[in-house]
Amino acid sequence: MRLVLLIGILLQMNTIIGQSYKDSVLEFQSHLNAEYQDSEKSPLEKSDVKKFKGHDFFPIDENFKVKAEFKRVDKAVPFLMKTTTDRLPTYEIYGVATFELNNQKLKLNIYQSHSLRDTEEYKDYLFLPFTDLTNGDETYVGGRFIDLEIPKEDFIIIDFNKAYNPYCAYSPKYSCPIPPKENDLPIHIYAGIKLKPHSK
Repeated sequence: MRLVLLIGILLQMNTIIGQSYKDSVLEFQSHLNAEYQDSEKSPLEKSDVKKFKGHDFFPIDENFKVKAEFKRVDKAVPFLMKTTTDRLPTYEIYGVATFELNNQKLKLNIYQSHSLRDTEEYKDYLFLPFTDLTNGDETYVGGRFIDLEIPKEDFIIIDFNKAYNPYCAYSPKYSCPIPPKENDLPIHIYAGIKLKPHSK
């Protein structure tokens, strides 16, 4: 009887943890939708803001939240990251994340912006641009982004459920970083934001 009770408690705890995680992703999605519905912040054309009904997302799948080994790059060499325009912002590879997903060992470079690291608000901000096999079909052809923070441990959590599109997916007037070839994943990432937002 006691064992049955303990199993019941563990199942309840797992349900609560699962709900808590799902809620955190839903909160991210809600915040992103609110930003695009705000005519002062939205990258959408003003006529499109009125029609915007929210982004289309893949179903939340916790398997796409990975704990990656994180190795800081010593003496990183700054470089000019290519963008969709002539703008060439300065970045450096801050660290390398290694993880397993769908039975494949994968690696991604994680970058730090030189301009943002000099600001108090974004001094701990890290940038993860990536491409995968969904690009040009289910997702934006130019890849997707994930925002991260400098980890305090030797690992970093990468949650593909929180992948979002660059502004260039919605308007050509923006200048967006192009994910380096090193961050091209040879798998389908069925998580995060899809290509087209909902509209009327």
